[in-house]
Amino acid sequence: MSAFVDRVTVHVRGGDGGNGASSIRREKYKPLAGPDGGNGGDGGSVIFVADSNATSLLDYRFLPHRSADSGTMGLGGDKDGSKGEDVLLPVPIGTVVFDAGDVKDSKKAKTAKPLADLRHPGEQFIAAHGGNGGLGNRSLANRTRRAPGFALLGEPGEERDILLELKSIADVALVGFPSSGKSSLIAAMSSAKPKIADYPFTTLVPNLGVVEAGDQRFTIADVPGLIPGASQGKGLGLEFLRHIERTEIIAHVIDCATLEPDRDPIADYHALENELSAYADALDLPLGVIPIADRPRIVVLNKCDVPEAKELAEFVRPEFEAMGLRVFEVSTASHEGLKELRFALSELVSELREKLAEQERDQEQERVVIRPLETGRPRRRNDETGFASEFSIKREQDRNGNHWFVVTGTKPERWVMQTNFDNDEAVGYLGDRLAKLGVEDALRRAGAHPGDEVHIGQGKNSVEFDWDPTIIAGAEMLDGEPMVSRGKDLRLMDKDGYARRRSNTERREQYHEMMDARQAVRDAMMAERKAGHWADPAVKDDPEGKHFGIKGAAGTADSSTTDSDQQSAQGDSED
Repeated sequence: MSAFVDRVTVHVRGGDGGNGASSIRREKYKPLAGPDGGNGGDGGSVIFVADSNATSLLDYRFLPHRSADSGTMGLGGDKDGSKGEDVLLPVPIGTVVFDAGDVKDSKKAKTAKPLADLRHPGEQFIAAHGGNGGLGNRSLANRTRRAPGFALLGEPGEERDILLELKSIADVALVGFPSSGKSSLIAAMSSAKPKIADYPFTTLVPNLGVVEAGDQRFTIADVPGLIPGASQGKGLGLEFLRHIERTEIIAHVIDCATLEPDRDPIADYHALENELSAYADALDLPLGVIPIADRPRIVVLNKCDVPEAKELAEFVRPEFEAMGLRVFEVSTASHEGLKELRFALSELVSELREKLAEQERDQEQERVVIRPLETGRPRRRNDETGFASEFSIKREQDRNGNHWFVVTGTKPERWVMQTNFDNDEAVGYLGDRLAKLGVEDALRRAGAHPGDEVHIGQGKNSVEFDWDPTIIAGAEMLDGEPMVSRGKDLRLMDKDGYARRRSNTERREQYHEMMDARQAVRDAMMAERKAGHWADPAVKDDPEGKHFGIKGAAGTADSSTTDSDQQSAQGDSED
């Protein structure tokens, strides 16, 4: 099995976000100090990185499933969960990323647009985003919702199939018919060791070699042999014609020693150019890439060590030069003409690199960057504001006449995934968010009636319920009383039911009332001590509480009454 893989499908999945925590901080002398549930950590993402050390996609054929770590849940005490670690997947330079669903569809395959084109070292593409962590009740608290009894769940990570397609990036591409000597030529000019044999289609995978010419170094690619009809899928054409897309110079390697009667160097050249032209018409090259028709070309007349081939090369050389092409007569067996070919290619590569660098500088100068004067405040992830265009409502019906309404949109679907439906307060919070977004009004305009079935989202994360616009978003289920707002605690409210801060005047009055009450208690206790109630346990306290008045001091009449009562009590005991 070949160790070179240039097309593979990878299943990627981002990490799930951690759940938020619902907690109340409790301290000494502060039994209800407010919510302190932390946020859940975000899930990690799956990222493809262009790496110059990667040469093949072989690793992803054996391990096609890649996933990132999930975030941890939040905890009480204002402790946020940790973020899941991202997964960096190295791919060779020149890798193009597609959505596997678009490429599998034969109708969309030809017009499928790549998600990313990693042509430079270090370029990255996030293939699967990690889910956002859920907000804890600390982040959900505000001025009106002071004690939330719920938290949001973490969002699941993105999951999809990605198609990786490698398009080799080389300076020079060797193009020719099968058995024209391309593998022998790259082996003679570089240290590459391709497979060489005397039968067609010996080269099944592209071979790259590094060629040195003085102080100049460039790469050369050996593309498998092309035949007429390769642009329509004959032979190995479509599998490896894509490796010519990223090369800067095209070198036609023509076999001058072929024994086939219907072939000659001129016909071979035109046949190869027709296939390149047909393939180039279907390409949608990115910006900054020279079209195939405009790339420099040279003609390499190979196998000139054979006398008949040498004679044929000298005969067709003027015809190629009349087309404006540079012609080189070489022999991979005797190394004839290889030095001239090496330095000529080096010169072309240097000129083309300078041209491309100048073109990139011009494009960089023409680019206009618009930046805002002031950076606005970033929006919170639980922002409830939005427009009606952020969701859509569709009425569906089956064969039996049963109908339902489907609500789709980024915000409603995210909110459904964040809701813990075991918590009535969380369900009510979801209802408030949907109503504020305008879903209730849109359902009414779409013709929905109380009792109609409504679906929010699609697939396994969808939620079904019967629509009832008379319900105040679940608030009637809280505290056993109707119209009780969520997130409010009776212990945090005043006597009128308002959750507001006391004014300084109210605080001062309440403080003085408390201090006066304490002083009154002290005076009453002192009066009891002076009256001797604490010294003699046999003395019966006054059941009418005359000695426990707010003003504290007992009158003379009270004292005399107490003494007479004691004397009568003693007389009764003697009798």
